[in-house]
Amino acid sequence: MTKPLQNSTLIKKKKGIVYELVTNKWLYIMLFPAMLYFFVFKYIPMLGVVMAFENYNPVKGMLHSDWVGFKNFTHFFGEPTFWMLFRNTLLLALYSLLFYFPLPIILALLLNEVRKEAYKRFVQTVIYIPHFISWVVVVSMSYLLLTTEGGAVNNAIAGLGFEKIPFLLSSEWFRPTVVLQLIWKDTGWGTIIFLAALSGVDTQLYEAATMDGAGRSRQLWHITLPAIRSTIVILLILRLGHFLDVGFEHVFLMLNSMNREVGEVFETYVYRIGLTQGQYSYSAAVGLFKSAIGLVLVLSANWLAKRFGEEGVY
Repeated sequence: MTKPLQNSTLIKKKKGIVYELVTNKWLYIMLFPAMLYFFVFKYIPMLGVVMAFENYNPVKGMLHSDWVGFKNFTHFFGEPTFWMLFRNTLLLALYSLLFYFPLPIILALLLNEVRKEAYKRFVQTVIYIPHFISWVVVVSMSYLLLTTEGGAVNNAIAGLGFEKIPFLLSSEWFRPTVVLQLIWKDTGWGTIIFLAALSGVDTQLYEAATMDGAGRSRQLWHITLPAIRSTIVILLILRLGHFLDVGFEHVFLMLNSMNREVGEVFETYVYRIGLTQGQYSYSAAVGLFKSAIGLVLVLSANWLAKRFGEEGVY
C-alpha cells in the first residue's frame, strides 16, 4: 500500500506544479527577467570564487591554474595592511549603521504625521531627488563646497574669524564627510519602504486610541512603531548582509594620499591590488573574506530575530 500512496502523492505534486505554472503563467513570465538577471550577474560569477584558492594565470584559465589552497588567505591575514583595512571598513560600516539606518525611519514617521497631502508629496519629491544623483556629482559638489580654495563652507568659516578646515585632506574629517554624504543622498529614498509599511496600519487603531485619550506621541509609541517593527527588523538583517559594503565608488572618489590611511577599505584595496596590479587570486581571496563575514552576520541576525519572536528573512 505504501508505494501506490507515494506514487499518487508525487503525481498530485506534479499536477500541482503544472497547474500553478499554467494558471499564473504571466506572473512567472514577468518574474523571468529578474531571475535571469540574478542568474547571469549573481550566480554565474560565483564560479570565480575558485580563483581565491589558486595561483590564477589568465593564460591557463581557472581550470588549469595551480591550486594553492588557503595560501592567499594566510598571506592576506599576515599583511600589515589587513588590520588597517579591517579597522577602516568596520568603522565606516558602524558609522553608517548607527547614523544613517535610523534616519529613514525617523523621517518616515515625521512624514506620516503630515496631514496636508500636497505638502507631503512636495517634501517627498525633494528628498527623493538626491538618490538619483551619481556619486561622482555628489563628491564634486562636496569638493566645491569644502575646498579651502574658494569653497563656500570654508569661506563662511573664514568670514566668522576662524581658520579654514581642510575637510578633503584631513584624516579626521574623512569618515564624518563620507557618512554625511550618504545621509544626504539616500535618507529620503530609504523612507519609501517604511512609508509603505505605515500606509498599511489600520486607521481604526488610531481612532480607538484617540477615544481613549492617547495623544500623538503615545499613538506613535504603541501603534505606529509596533506596526512597522517587523519591517525594521528585516531591513536591518538585510543591511547587515552588506555591512562591510561601504560603497566602492563613493569611498574611491573621496580617497587621496592624505587620507588613505583612514579611507582605504576592502573594496578599494581589491580594486587597487586586483585590477591595477593584476593579483587576481589574492584580490579574490580578500573579496571572499568580506562576503563570508556578511553571510555570518545575516545568519546570526536572522537567528537572533527569531529568538526574539520576529519573522526574519527566512
